[in-house]
Amino acid sequence: MASAVFRLLKSHQSLTANSTPTKYFSRLRHTASTRNLYSRISPLGDPSLSVAPVLDEWVQQGRKVNYFELHRIVRDLRARKRFRHALDVSEWMSTKGLCQFLPGDCAVQLDLIGHVHGLDAAESRFNSLSDEEKSDKVYGALLNCYVREGLVDKSISHMQKMEELGYVSTLTYNDIMCLYMHTGQPEKIPDVMFEMKEKGVSPDSFSYRICMSSYGVRSDLSSVEKVLEKMESQPHISMDWITYAMVANLYIKAGLPDKALVYLGKSEEKVNRDALGYNHLITLYASLGYKDDMMRLWNLEKAKCKKQINRDYITMLGSLVKLGELEETKKLLEEWESSCHCYDFRVPNVLLIGYCQKGLVEQAEETLRDIVKRGKTPIPNSWSILAAGYVDKQKMQKAFECMMEAVHVRANNTGWNLKSGLVSNVLNWIGDNGDIEQVEAFVTLMKTVIPVNSEMYHALMKAYIRSGKEVEGLLQSMKEDQIEADEEIDRLRQTQC
Repeated sequence: MASAVFRLLKSHQSLTANSTPTKYFSRLRHTASTRNLYSRISPLGDPSLSVAPVLDEWVQQGRKVNYFELHRIVRDLRARKRFRHALDVSEWMSTKGLCQFLPGDCAVQLDLIGHVHGLDAAESRFNSLSDEEKSDKVYGALLNCYVREGLVDKSISHMQKMEELGYVSTLTYNDIMCLYMHTGQPEKIPDVMFEMKEKGVSPDSFSYRICMSSYGVRSDLSSVEKVLEKMESQPHISMDWITYAMVANLYIKAGLPDKALVYLGKSEEKVNRDALGYNHLITLYASLGYKDDMMRLWNLEKAKCKKQINRDYITMLGSLVKLGELEETKKLLEEWESSCHCYDFRVPNVLLIGYCQKGLVEQAEETLRDIVKRGKTPIPNSWSILAAGYVDKQKMQKAFECMMEAVHVRANNTGWNLKSGLVSNVLNWIGDNGDIEQVEAFVTLMKTVIPVNSEMYHALMKAYIRSGKEVEGLLQSMKEDQIEADEEIDRLRQTQC
């Protein structure tokens, strides 16, 4: 539970200490020219493709770039976890000299280097800077890199150096508290809060939230209440829906729904027109099994928020699936389909998962094939959801067919995250049941999706042996692919003798 709470909390705080933060739930309002520039960068989903040529072309066409446009693009790319592309833009800013590059931008760049190239590269970049360039923001960025890697000793040592330089702030202490949560030491967090106050550093909303969570993961809910009361009494802190929703979630986890409802009500009072707030509350009510409140909040969200986007529908569909309300889910999907401008298969995938969880894989396939008939091309995950459902029902021929469908639509979806267990099950079955041509074709396709592994050769060898074909060529291919013969390979070879 501690790691889940850490992720929830960390998403509400900038990942770069003292730099211009990527605020959680932020909404970017680009100017028209930024949208045009960003629209050229956004489709480059492949991290291996640099966005620098796009920026160069923009300038060569006589178009202007300014600091605020590029700054917002970096911020948006970071928020979407497109760290390599964000780093491309940041480095382009710093090397081209076409706009200013502030200390905060240098800090963001250092953090991005840590994400993309690792801690050693981030340290090397930090050490290459002059003392004048090593601002409090840059020191904070390196601290964040240490925290992200869970390096307690380095983090504490670096913080002490920051303290000597007068660079310690609320955000610095927040990073250290995140470090302790991340490394499974929540009992140390209240001491950090005490030290902050002793040294005259004022805790902010995030400080109080992570302190409450440190008590929550230890089931000390009375201390959670005390910290919350202290937070509510602080004149400089504006209470928000996030805090009350977090406390409600702690009570849900503790099996105290009545207490959770109190704080869900307080959270709702603070949501106003924040669609993400409504989404979060809907998921919490789903955890309690309260469908009426889910529907009430969904209707409020539609009434108060300007427009519902795919993310909102995915949240509501997932909550209905959690309650087993598949007919309601189907109706809501139809509502989304009637208004969507771009068919995002992550939305219907929620219903497909719901059907498969109930063992209704055939209905899931019927739904997907109906969508295909309407001219939509699924993403690989849609077919692999069905494949996994068929594996659960031991209908392996159908699982194999769905996997083949998934691979065939992969060309335009290079980000497919295929589960190794699913591949293993299908490889094992086809090795026992498929003919050589089928096995070879499937393995060849799989090599375009995942790194070659021994299980592929197990399947091939079983097919070869069943058909009486010699395996010496396979053994040579294994050597070329640097796959060592294991016990299963040895066992299969013995069956051929």
